[in-house]
Amino acid sequence: MSQKIIEESSKFLSYVLRHEPQAIGLELDSEGWGDIDALISGAAKHGRQMSRELIALVVEGNDKKRFALSADGQRIRAVQGHSNKNVQLQLEARQPPAVLFHGTATRFMASINEKGLIPGSRHHVHLSQDLDTARAVGQRYGQVVILQIDAQAMQAQGFTFYQAENGVWLTDQVPVGFIKPL
Repeated sequence: MSQKIIEESSKFLSYVLRHEPQAIGLELDSEGWGDIDALISGAAKHGRQMSRELIALVVEGNDKKRFALSADGQRIRAVQGHSNKNVQLQLEARQPPAVLFHGTATRFMASINEKGLIPGSRHHVHLSQDLDTARAVGQRYGQVVILQIDAQAMQAQGFTFYQAENGVWLTDQVPVGFIKPL
C-alpha cells in the first residue's frame, strides 16, 4: 500500500473520528469509539475505500499515535483532538511535568497574548512535553513560535491536566500569565 494512500486515510480518519463522524453516518460513543465495519461501510457510501488492513496500517504506522483500536479489534477511536460534542473522553487527571510546550505560529500571537491558549473548537488545549514535538506542530501553521507553559504553577492554582494515550498533555485553557514565548 502506498504511503500517499496511508497519509490520506490518516487525514480522513482524523476528520471523521475527531470532528465529523456524521459526515459518513458513523456513530461514536461518549468515549469516541466507532464500529470499524460501520466506518468502512460509511466511507464506501461516500466514495472512500477503506479496509481493515488499511486501518491497521494507519493505526500502527501513525508516528503521533492518533488512533487506538479496541482490544477485540472491532472499534477504533481518535485518542485526543475531538471537537464533536457527543464525545467526552473520561481521562484521569495527571501530575504534569513542571514545564510543557505549545507550538504555534506568529500570526496567532496577538490572540494568545490577549486570551491565552484556548481550545477553540476542540475540547482541550494540546501541549507537549518536548520542544521538537511543539516545533513540529507549530510548523504546520506558519512561522513557528514555541511557548513554554508553567504547568506546575497552573496545577498549584487548581488547573487540571490530563494525558492522552499518545502522550499529548491536555488542559481546558492556559491563561496568559502562565505562557512565556521562547
